[in-house]
Amino acid sequence: MNLQDKVAVITGASSGIGAAIATNLDAAGMKLVLTARSQQKLTELASKLQKAVILPGEITDPALPQQLLDKALAEFGQLDAVINNAGVMHMMSIEEADIEALCTMIRVNFEAVVRISYAMLPYLKQQGSGFIVNISSISGLKTTPMTGVYDGTKHALEAFTDSLRMELAGSGVGVATVEPGAVATNLYESWRDRGKQGFDEIVPDPLKSEDVARCVRFILEQPNGVLVPRLFVVPATSPV
Repeated sequence: MNLQDKVAVITGASSGIGAAIATNLDAAGMKLVLTARSQQKLTELASKLQKAVILPGEITDPALPQQLLDKALAEFGQLDAVINNAGVMHMMSIEEADIEALCTMIRVNFEAVVRISYAMLPYLKQQGSGFIVNISSISGLKTTPMTGVYDGTKHALEAFTDSLRMELAGSGVGVATVEPGAVATNLYESWRDRGKQGFDEIVPDPLKSEDVARCVRFILEQPNGVLVPRLFVVPATSPV
């Protein structure tokens, strides 16, 4: 896909990987619709980009997917890509599990992706072109203790994406996952706050958000006849 003047929706865009993706795709000439909870952070990011509009909201709001599609069409007249990046991570033992927090994580990491994908796909299929990139994780390929629910959301995301890939074959619409290992974002901060081993103790040189953003752009920029359905990227020092 030639990204110049194409339109993308990016969730979880206010910081970390989402902000890096927005910056990278903006540099490629894309027009962006950015969503996250923080209006202030979205406004600050959009002010640094060439053509970006914002729509603050809760990613679990059932009304948000259609609002995002409507925003893209109203502002730019089209939609070409959706980057499902919003996510949370909780690490909890059986004894300390907060069921409500874990179930909210399921809604954020998986249910929201399902809602957004099914809201956008009819438009993309009718258009005969477009792409959905879901930001997964190394946790979608393996499991670790005390992250069972998080791992489960990412395994579900992998299965969902690959099923869509097969269903969409020949439609002109592509789907893919990016599977990062440890990334230096605030996703892991709650681990340290609760005395858990931080990712930097396991992987001393984690990926940067910009590394993941380059992976997203690489997938989107493939020729129409080429699909990279999964891109697994880890730090060179990663032992896991």
